[in-house]
Amino acid sequence: MENNGLNTQPTLRNQLIVARPLEEEDFAALFAAASDPLVWEQHPNKNRYQQKVFENYFTGAMASGGALLVMDAATAEVIGSSRYSDYDASAGVVSIGYTFFKRSHWGRGYNYALKTAMLDHIFSSVNAVDFYIGAGNKRSQLSLERFGAIKIREQNMAYFGEPTQPNFVYRITSEEWGRLRTSHLRSIQVKGSDLGEKLQ
Repeated sequence: MENNGLNTQPTLRNQLIVARPLEEEDFAALFAAASDPLVWEQHPNKNRYQQKVFENYFTGAMASGGALLVMDAATAEVIGSSRYSDYDASAGVVSIGYTFFKRSHWGRGYNYALKTAMLDHIFSSVNAVDFYIGAGNKRSQLSLERFGAIKIREQNMAYFGEPTQPNFVYRITSEEWGRLRTSHLRSIQVKGSDLGEKLQ
């Protein structure tokens, strides 16, 4: 989808993931990936594994015009979702968030592979990308810090149809991404090769 000239629903792929625009017909497969309580254990809304609560998440995703369905590149299994949102054209800043993955794909490079693809795509059009992480979500905060994002502020915000919650805001600028991306691409290539050997 074009958002003030910004393509916020591209199709992205690399060795580990394929991401494409989320569609209404994806609800059942995405809910199956989300229906594990431990996926949401550190999230401000810990009940998203429940169907009624997840329906709100999905409605917000569809309304955002920037939601992506994420699949395992090797198996085409639906493994999660993410989205672009809150584009500020005057500042040249967009957000990436609402990201989750099945636990089977934690710690294996899929999150970094998705972020790398999303950043590569969007930095042709923006100056910086912000990430909003719940103040209690230590796992995601550590992951972003290892990825190279810098915490820039704390902010109360409400996710779609949910109560206001304290969040930490992290940022990566286009200049910083030019420095960071080489090491991330190398990591994805190594992990992709390792996974390919295991699948043979």
